[in-house]
Amino acid sequence: MVFLHPAPQDRDLVHGADGDPNVDEGGEELPKKYSFKTIFHAASVGEPLNPEAVVWGHRVLGLVFHDNWWQTETGCIQVANYATQDVKPGSMGRPIPGTEAEVVDKDGKPCAPGVEGDLVLKPGWPSMFRTYWRRSELYKSRFKNGWYYSGDRAKKDLDGYIWFIGRDDDVINTAGHLVGPFEVESALIEHPAVAEAGVIGKPDPERMEIVKAFVSLKKGFAPTDALKKELSEFVKRRLAAHAYPREIDFIESLPKTRSGKIMRRLLKAKELGLPLGDTSTLED
Repeated sequence: MVFLHPAPQDRDLVHGADGDPNVDEGGEELPKKYSFKTIFHAASVGEPLNPEAVVWGHRVLGLVFHDNWWQTETGCIQVANYATQDVKPGSMGRPIPGTEAEVVDKDGKPCAPGVEGDLVLKPGWPSMFRTYWRRSELYKSRFKNGWYYSGDRAKKDLDGYIWFIGRDDDVINTAGHLVGPFEVESALIEHPAVAEAGVIGKPDPERMEIVKAFVSLKKGFAPTDALKKELSEFVKRRLAAHAYPREIDFIESLPKTRSGKIMRRLLKAKELGLPLGDTSTLED
């Protein structure tokens, strides 16, 4: 989900060039019908923003989308790409003032730049949650080594920007290598044929898990075996030999929540024939 904020001096709606606000088009043609001269800031929430979306916004709209990170438990945004700082496409930004966020190893020690670890917060931020309703033991389990453990995996660069890897329970262990679904999805999205991608770990007797991708294609591209092979090789060149999807299914659309989060658990449940569980937040 992306919010476009009109400049304070002009809060009127941004109208299409032909006056029709409901143009059923996509890609780069739709924005040409609109004026964005009153937009001063664009921010994204819901699903982590892949680098391609940031590059697209800058190229097509002349606007840089600002990603951020927070949870229901945190009460408000904790890490963000500030309007006053450069945006690194694919990064969630830096901790906001008053928040101490870090990427730590299994002992709670800060990881070296570029090394994946647990994304944690120093307890005591103003909007910190106080408990899980009737689940006090679960609440206590989220705090250890002097940190609140968010359940997310991330890495931090030399400039202090934090990069989302994936949920701890989403990370794929393939032949001893840990692969974040989001990084594979981001690589797939860079291919000109791919509109959206969702990635899961599928049990495998030799590798523990393999990377499996579900891909929806842009108009004009056919779901062929040749394209599956091309996409796998495309990801392999951008990431690593162990991170490419060994299986790819083409689907019309990905299951998402109303806020735009890809529901990987539904993809996995359908793949493995498991109960779907709660689908009340599923996008209509």
